[in-house]
Amino acid sequence: MLFTPFHLAGLELPNRIVMPPMTRSRAGAGNVPTALMAQYYAQRASAGLIVSEGTQISQQGQGYAWTPGIHSAAQVAGWRGVTDAVHAAGGHIFAQLWHVGRISHVSLQPGCAAPVSSSSLIAHGVRVFIDPHGKGPQGGVGDMVQHSMPRALSESEIGDVVNDFATAARNAIKAGFDGVELHAANGYLINQFIDSQANNRSDGYGGSLPNRLRFLGEVTEAVIAVIGSGRVGVRLAPLTTLQGAVDDTPQATYLGAASMLDRLGVAYLHIAEADWEDAPEMPVAFKEALRLIYSGALIYAGKYTLERAEAALRDGWADLIGFGRPFVANPDLPARLLNNVPLAILDSKHLFGGDAEGYTDYPVATRPVV
Repeated sequence: MLFTPFHLAGLELPNRIVMPPMTRSRAGAGNVPTALMAQYYAQRASAGLIVSEGTQISQQGQGYAWTPGIHSAAQVAGWRGVTDAVHAAGGHIFAQLWHVGRISHVSLQPGCAAPVSSSSLIAHGVRVFIDPHGKGPQGGVGDMVQHSMPRALSESEIGDVVNDFATAARNAIKAGFDGVELHAANGYLINQFIDSQANNRSDGYGGSLPNRLRFLGEVTEAVIAVIGSGRVGVRLAPLTTLQGAVDDTPQATYLGAASMLDRLGVAYLHIAEADWEDAPEMPVAFKEALRLIYSGALIYAGKYTLERAEAALRDGWADLIGFGRPFVANPDLPARLLNNVPLAILDSKHLFGGDAEGYTDYPVATRPVV
């Protein structure tokens, strides 16, 4: 089933393989996407769907050095080069829109005393990845602990961020993307509102589950208003605790989120399970419950093999499967999976920052494919 077509939001995907968002930190000056990025994405256009790396909706939303934005004219023009290359190669691509919230570092926020979040909380283990020497993509990416206590967004500021998401979505369509994915996972800003231990607000955005889901709902509604529900997907990570975002009742919380997003009519939910060795196990019963509650397309990503992907599709709780790190090292991943060609090994030293090495220099398979 992995190699059968799928109809998604007016797009005819040639297969059910998704390249999920993966930060690579190769943007140029001004956080503008580059020709090298266009080459990277075009090389992987045989995926049924590509979701771009996280793309900040504003300067305030940036958390890592040399990540691309989509809030300036130059950034939109840079992304147009990427989408044109992907479409020329026969692919489809959505832009992942993010605001990292408390994960940002003050060095990336000129004139700001502290990063913003749902609450004035800082989680244990929160780290940011920036280039401390300002070398950019050529110099690699450093690892620094965040020292600044975040401050809670005011209600009026929340409205400003909602508007930033809407503007970014409009810019994404202007840049040629087929749609957008809202990043509501991995401990970033929307996730900081959703998860109970990251949100200690006492106003209409905190406390009860409907209040904690309110920001996600308002962002989704604002984006739908400018580009339509069929061009909007949402990424969720129900059971992970990345960046210290922990929920006391995650299954109830995320079934609630899925129900709300179903009512809003978004095109898909992208469920991030995680791809590290000790990742939390997502019970099949939970996945089946998501299928019952949510009527749109369901994408799952997290350490999937060909066999696991086929089983998930066959069992009916997934429609598409994301392959993250394998796509980094295997630009022709769908052909390799289809023809049982061994996968190339990922060079993790060059995941974040740098030039073409470990980015666009992975070869395609030499074995003939059909």
